[in-house]
Amino acid sequence: MGHYLLTGCAGFIASNVAKVLLDQGHLVTGIDDMSDGYDPVLKHWRLRQLEGIEAFRFERADIRDIAALGPLFDTDFDGVISLAARAGVRQSVDNPWIYVETNYGGTLNLLELCKERGVGKFVLASTSSVYGNDTIPPFKEDAATSMPLSPYASTKKAAETLAHTYHHLFGIDVTVLRFFTVYGPAGRPDMSVYRFTRAIAEDMPIHLYGDGGERDYTHVDDIALGVAASIEPVGYEIINLGSDNPARITRVISIIENTLGKKAAVEHQSRHSADVQSTWADITKAARLLDWRPQTGLETGVEGAVKWYMDQRDWAKDIVA
Repeated sequence: MGHYLLTGCAGFIASNVAKVLLDQGHLVTGIDDMSDGYDPVLKHWRLRQLEGIEAFRFERADIRDIAALGPLFDTDFDGVISLAARAGVRQSVDNPWIYVETNYGGTLNLLELCKERGVGKFVLASTSSVYGNDTIPPFKEDAATSMPLSPYASTKKAAETLAHTYHHLFGIDVTVLRFFTVYGPAGRPDMSVYRFTRAIAEDMPIHLYGDGGERDYTHVDDIALGVAASIEPVGYEIINLGSDNPARITRVISIIENTLGKKAAVEHQSRHSADVQSTWADITKAARLLDWRPQTGLETGVEGAVKWYMDQRDWAKDIVA
């Protein structure tokens, strides 16, 4: 069993990755800056689910601050799992600087420390947004990614190339994981499943951009298992983690309506120019290299996310993006 540094551990995906790694018998040192990218109350709730686990240690740290990160690397880590990021396509248009500082600069800091301290494994979270609007579905990892539509996607693509540079120059084993529309309990409040559930439950309108498009919704439990599988050596690989079963956003709304027993009030708005119209992951490579396939169907997964919201409604209703 190994000891892994997990960045962004109070985040939606990373908190679930921590649970999987701990269940597998690994030691996890988790760091997070508890930033206000969205309400930290949700991040504190996720962290509480990890409290009391002896193999888990939490340190508050910002990946943009290399001086603060340095002492953490006095521990002999078997690998770094880099899930800390500024996420959100539309938000990145309003404040691109913090996306560059976190997603690119933070990745550089971590790679430099891996190089200096001899950490041989680096797992980097990336995004389906790097494929833009011109990729023919299903998206394969070798498709062109040179025309991203948002600063968020641009910074994640830049981080991918930086990780390749450090693999080439210094032999760091790198797995880049491109996530496709991750959802599930305690998800990010700016993502559609949380936003729509909250809106319908609290009798607020849903804002649907354009026709809503189509997304490859992937449950967080499946993503977490894929991340845990990616700690094995591969050289340098980019791997999609998606459901390979895209659905229209209107279908997600319908599942939430049926689960809550309430109809949505939908307000249509123009599609944002930073949004991709659709996503669809080719997951052949994930099956071959990671022995990974998604297990949670959309209806079951969305129903579970809605149930979590209703169970936590007394405080979750106040969480906004």
